Amino acid sequence: MMKLIKYSSNFYVLATLVFLFWMIFIDSNNLVNHFRLSHKLYQLEDQKEFYLEKKGKITAEREELMSNPELLEKFARERYLMKKQTEDLYVVVEK
Repeated sequence: MMKLIKYSSNFYVLATLVFLFWMIFIDSNNLVNHFRLSHKLYQLEDQKEFYLEKKGKITAEREELMSNPELLEKFARERYLMKKQTEDLYVVVEK
């Protein structure tokens, strides 16, 4: 018990404890915020990988469409409902 009282009355021990308390709980860069931000960073990195893969797929599809005029016409007819002057267009919507 005397050892504990001896250390608690020491200025350097008290200053160190106050500093640690400040850095862990009160400071704007405390450990709680640090862990929260690192977790968010990992989530954003996962999203980045997902979107980069998606971008690669879209780029490959675009290159394929631009190189083949028949695929381009098929894509325009299906996606944007384009038609020739002499054609009739019927859209079937499934419920």
